[in-house]
Amino acid sequence: MEQVPTVFFLLSTLLITVSVESLPPPLFPDEALPTKSGYLPIKPAPGSSMFYAFYEAQKPTSPLPDTPLLVWLQGGPGCSSMIGNFFELGPWRVTSRATATELERNPGAWNRLFGLLFLDNPIGVGFSIAASDEDIPRNQRQVAQHLYLALLEFLDQNPGFENRPVYLTGESYAGKYVPAIGYYILREKPNGKVKLKGLAIGNGLTDPVTQIQTHSVNLYYSGLVNAKQKNELDKAQERTVALVKSQKWREAAHARYDLLALMGNMTGLAALYNTARSIPYRRDLVVGLLNKREAKRVLGVSETARFEECSDHVEELLREDIMKSTKFMVDYAVERTSVLLYQGMLDLQEGVVSTEGWMKTMKWSGLEMFLSAERRVWKDSEGVVAGYVQRWGNLSHVAVSGAGHLVPTDKAVNSRDMIEAWVLGRGLFGGGEDVKETASSGFTKSS
Repeated sequence: MEQVPTVFFLLSTLLITVSVESLPPPLFPDEALPTKSGYLPIKPAPGSSMFYAFYEAQKPTSPLPDTPLLVWLQGGPGCSSMIGNFFELGPWRVTSRATATELERNPGAWNRLFGLLFLDNPIGVGFSIAASDEDIPRNQRQVAQHLYLALLEFLDQNPGFENRPVYLTGESYAGKYVPAIGYYILREKPNGKVKLKGLAIGNGLTDPVTQIQTHSVNLYYSGLVNAKQKNELDKAQERTVALVKSQKWREAAHARYDLLALMGNMTGLAALYNTARSIPYRRDLVVGLLNKREAKRVLGVSETARFEECSDHVEELLREDIMKSTKFMVDYAVERTSVLLYQGMLDLQEGVVSTEGWMKTMKWSGLEMFLSAERRVWKDSEGVVAGYVQRWGNLSHVAVSGAGHLVPTDKAVNSRDMIEAWVLGRGLFGGGEDVKETASSGFTKSS
């Protein structure tokens, strides 16, 4: 009888051990947690705020007060920057295993050397909050004003950040957001708190009328449509352009959607965004992740919040903005700061041909020199062709091999090397002719 307590203790210990060992690992490992996340009030709109997630540099090469800060904006219009965070360039990306959705380290995270700030823009998108429909932007000036207020609030909340060089980055419809906020800062707040040093646009929709007129030629010479189909696409493009010239903005946006649908039907591709994919990008994995209770808890949002990849409501409110150009904002910016335009070469929608279409029409004093500049081969650290770089003055253009619309998803490490080399002026982004390979980047000049 004296052995009963001992046996009971051993059994209890065994049960506790088994119980602890059977607990599933946390959805967010400690290393995957953002440095900070939460809300930035958008004044004077009471109750409206922009959600953010910030990740400090992992291995900064300069003191933090001087370390560059990258700001990432998603496209849409109306899509959440948490897609960029957890599916593209953040330090941890979502993946689907046989039994569960998990996070895994991103080998090409953009916060290796720099701070990285994701903003759910405009308000009403992702976890951001719009107190009323009236607060949600209808045009790029309103978008820029809100973004500027959010950046000021972020800097105010983080003493010591006021002198960090800021680089505004984004993709797709952020081909409008990035020029808009850049133009606003450079033109109206040049001596303000935001120390803007550059704009980077990936596979952007910036000058829609010019860009949609490249689609039929691009598809035809890619062998994806025949002459008869090209003619049909030409007519669809002409209808869209005519509506823009008549300033029927909403109708023009619908006509563009019809054109893209026609392109999809003719080619039979899984996604115009990437000709090599057999299925569309799995951005739905982010939706599943961020609707989990644990994800909301660690990010600091209400458990009752419902996350959507893109807001149809915000898109509808910005519908009349879709076919309007922001090229003049890029023209203004490139005279005053560094601009990077990069595209995945497998994107049929806002890819290389689409972007080069409007680049050639830029009103910039350096355009002639840029167009005559040599286009150089970019090889990665293993000597494999990673793309092509053309640069002169403040403008850099990169065509990324093997990537589609979501360049960081398709080519994680190469995209990181690209953004680091651009910000730091290394390799093919350096000023000299005798650029050598650096240990931290695959950006080299090809002989």
